[in-house]
Amino acid sequence: MKKKLVAVARSEVPTLADRDSNLMPSDDDPAIVAAISEHVGAILELLRLDLSDHNLAGTPQRVAKMYLEMFHGLKEGAEPPITTFPNEENYSAMVTERDIPFYSMCAHHLVPFYGHAHIAYIPKRNIVGLSKLPRILEFYAKRPQIQERLTEQVADYLWNTLEPLGAMVVIEARHLCVEMRGVKKPGALTVTSAIRGCFDDRKVRAEFLAFLGRTKAW
Repeated sequence: MKKKLVAVARSEVPTLADRDSNLMPSDDDPAIVAAISEHVGAILELLRLDLSDHNLAGTPQRVAKMYLEMFHGLKEGAEPPITTFPNEENYSAMVTERDIPFYSMCAHHLVPFYGHAHIAYIPKRNIVGLSKLPRILEFYAKRPQIQERLTEQVADYLWNTLEPLGAMVVIEARHLCVEMRGVKKPGALTVTSAIRGCFDDRKVRAEFLAFLGRTKAW
């Protein structure tokens, strides 16, 4: 008889009805960790894995904690506060932060996709602390995600929060759902972009792409 990895009674496992469905559970909520662990353990059993293998002994718990960490962007209140400053110098040129690394999880298969984001905006009344641009990206990346939506969410956040003259986001990523399964095409790169405001102007876009080392206009 196989050893049961998660000793949690069904009555002790919280259901969606027991909690506010809009709240992401805390990383250290033992009841939630136990509940996810039980389901992961059941999947391993259905795959006929040898659960007596010492390498699998703590796997359900580790996976549960990993999901809570990887999806922490879903937590209420996790959205990073944006530090803005008055644009007293009337700076009106482009601000670009490029090659920002990120990791996310594909909403279709729950396997990682990862790469770099390039974020630019042209200020109007406010400028933003540069450390906040990676935080915005990470907040939206840390959830089951698709690259197209991630790109739009970062651009929308900048557009709505800063109210700049324009904003543009380009994300380049590799998807393990493309590389490991299905068509199995290692190294395939997916590129998405989102444009707001004055970046609709071809010359403005060309300046941003020049910063990225691109020679072809989009």
